[in-house]
Formats: sequence, structure tokens, C-alpha cells
Amino acid sequence: MKLYTATRAPNPRRVLMFMAEKAITGIDFVTIDLNAGEHKAASYHAKVPVSRVPALEFDDGRVLSETRAICTWLEGAHPQNNLMGEDFEERAFIEMHDRRVEWYWLLPIANCIRHTHPGLATLEQPQFPDFGTSQGEKVRESARWLDATLTRQPWMAGERFTIADITAFCALEFAKLMKFNPGAEGFAALQAWRDRVASRESARAG
Repeated sequence: MKLYTATRAPNPRRVLMFMAEKAITGIDFVTIDLNAGEHKAASYHAKVPVSRVPALEFDDGRVLSETRAICTWLEGAHPQNNLMGEDFEERAFIEMHDRRVEWYWLLPIANCIRHTHPGLATLEQPQFPDFGTSQGEKVRESARWLDATLTRQPWMAGERFTIADITAFCALEFAKLMKFNPGAEGFAALQAWRDRVASRESARAG
């Protein structure tokens, strides 16, 4: 099996961190150079028509893309160190929190960076700086909500570390490119949570 990934990109890092939490081995990593446009090459486009990373290629040639889908497969194939819920009710609530941080935290961070950072100009054509700036304001709004959540519970989805923490952490680390530092902006609970996650062995994956 092969996992197509990309350096410093948040979504591939989510899968790599997920795998590290479960100590999954036996999957080869293939790095796709986004700046060089390798994700748009005909050979990769034939595997992943949306030309995105990550993607998991099975031995039989099938290719599974989209971060959440890949993690769902990995969770089923490697149930130890559960990260997505032990029963249907826990799974539903963990998915709710994971989707929230994906859509209302990771997405505005990505939009802000893609439309304001000069290093991303080759990937985002055209860039709309005003839109990117407005997305940066959305990031601060979400930071207030996450900070308040983390004053009531230790982890994103409740009392234990889950996939929602992986998504939120990879997003926050990517936010360094927009010079967002939660502690410096008064989000003490969010900063303390970030530091706890950063101390985990899996945080060094990707």
C-alpha cells in the first residue's frame, strides 16, 4: 500500500498523525511536490481525479482519497488505540466535533493562508487577499469558541484524545503561516491544549 502525502500540508499531516497514534506501519509514503505541480500530473490525476493529497492506494489498485475517509478505513483496519468512537453514539459526537474543527477552523485557516501568503501563490491562482484577510477574522472567531470549549473539557471532543484533536492541532500548526499564536492573542486554554498535543510522539509525524 502507498500513502501519497505532501510536506507541510495539513491534511496529509492529519493522516500521518492518525497513523502514528495507532503505530501503523507497512504503508509506503510517496511525497507529492505540490509547488512543482506533481498533484496535477497526468499519472497522479488518473489515480485521484480531484488532484488532492492525501490518497491511499491499495495493492489491488484502488485509491481512497479524502482525509476523513482514509482515517475511517485505518480505524477499521487497526482498531487499537481508538480515535473515532467505540460505539455509534460516541462516534457521532466525535464526528460532530471533528467536522466542526474541519469546517470552521481548518478551512478558514487554509483560506487565509492560500489567499494571503506569497509562498502559496503558485497553488492558488488567482489569490484574493481581501477574502484571505476576512478568513483570518473568522479564525479568531473560531479561536474564541474553541478556547471556551477547552476551559470546560480537556480535549476537543470531551474527555479523551480523538481525531478531532488531530484535525484541530494540524490546523493550528498550519496557522503559523498566518502568524497566529493563540497564547499571544489571549487564548490561554487553546494554547495549553496545543502544548499538550505537541508533547505527544505523534505530533512529530509529518
